[in-house]
Amino acid sequence: MLQVVADQITPAMLDGATQLASLTALTVVSKSGFSDLLSRATRQRPMTTAAEMVWAFLPPRTVGTDKVTSTSVLEPAYEAGGDAFDHDLDDGRLHLTVVDAMGHDLAAGLASAVALAGCRSTRRAGGTLTDITDRIDDDLHRWWPGGLLTGVFAHLDLVTGHLEWINAGHPPPLLIRAHHVVTGALEAHGELPLGLGPGYQPFRTVHQAQLGPGDRLLFHTDGVTEARSAIGRQFGENQLVDFVTRALTAGEPAPEALRRLIHAILDHHHGQLQDDATIVLVEWHPPVQSAQRQG
Repeated sequence: MLQVVADQITPAMLDGATQLASLTALTVVSKSGFSDLLSRATRQRPMTTAAEMVWAFLPPRTVGTDKVTSTSVLEPAYEAGGDAFDHDLDDGRLHLTVVDAMGHDLAAGLASAVALAGCRSTRRAGGTLTDITDRIDDDLHRWWPGGLLTGVFAHLDLVTGHLEWINAGHPPPLLIRAHHVVTGALEAHGELPLGLGPGYQPFRTVHQAQLGPGDRLLFHTDGVTEARSAIGRQFGENQLVDFVTRALTAGEPAPEALRRLIHAILDHHHGQLQDDATIVLVEWHPPVQSAQRQG
């Protein structure tokens, strides 16, 4: 957060402050890759080895263009183990990955790191969603015998709004349209987690859906909906959806909506999550002209 103090607020001053904030952010980010100073200044306590490794693999929490915005949160930040996410913009397409490795230890962190590395390696070689899941399944089966990992892997065409995804034993993503969840829109027949090897799941189903301008996709791990209060009450999918839709209806930007949501989940659990909680919110917002041509 950057504060600018001025005697008078004018459009020109606001434009200058925005440019200054952008330049400051770029400068800080560019320096953080080869200096620990920012990490020491911002962290409240040391990270576990697993969390340090996972965060080293994670992309920026928010990416976007004039056509799409993808933003994410992951808690607990200092003890994260099995959860991880990835979002990448490439030649008119958004790639999205959310994974949840079995366990909450260094082995789980290694599994999620292997999954992200396998995903990126395959994607950068021009591989399909099926190629990605096959690669991760083989790597985990070979190097982490007995370990399992669930995940959702998706591609969104930023021009047409065409969505393709594979669900490997993970909670299904949710489609939010006009501030309401489209019930069952992205649910599909369940498939096995990754790590069992090709003999258990010989092929993966690539599901498809068509988004409309302004549609949002909500991806999450089970640590979000299964977070329990002191009396055993789950946070639940209904409460998750209600919180997100209320925040978006109020006009909150997606990063702020997720920040408030993760605090609500932490409050529900009295600040001590028993499992990682990861949420990714994607909004497809093509320019008006592109949306009209598509329609």
